[in-house]
Amino acid sequence: MATLHFWHKPGCSTNARQIEALRAAGHVVHPHNLLTEPWTAQRLLDFFIDLPIEQWFNPAAPVIRSGELSPALLDSGSALRTLIAEPLLIRRPLIEGEGLRVAGFDAARLGLADDPGSGCSGSPDICQP
Repeated sequence: MATLHFWHKPGCSTNARQIEALRAAGHVVHPHNLLTEPWTAQRLLDFFIDLPIEQWFNPAAPVIRSGELSPALLDSGSALRTLIAEPLLIRRPLIEGEGLRVAGFDAARLGLADDPGSGCSGSPDICQP
């Protein structure tokens, strides 16, 4: 199996289940704190290159849900600056390993038969946004 680097929000129960599912499938998982990583525009773009800009953002973030921020209205440069300034807005998890880069949890692409969950099901205080 693969060695994967997994950027997540510590304390998020969904991210914890995802890490455990990857490990149970035989992957070696190295968790990293998404919020404290020193992101650059190019480094983030490496994960988002095949995605539309609105999929770069965490749809559960309050500013997204409220309509205060509309990622669809941003160009790539503005979107990347926004994500670097506020890492809670980054779609998570970000996963990298052995030629693979994924934004969000895609069980099939990661070789898992079952999806341990892609939405946050924990306490809003712990998981959201």
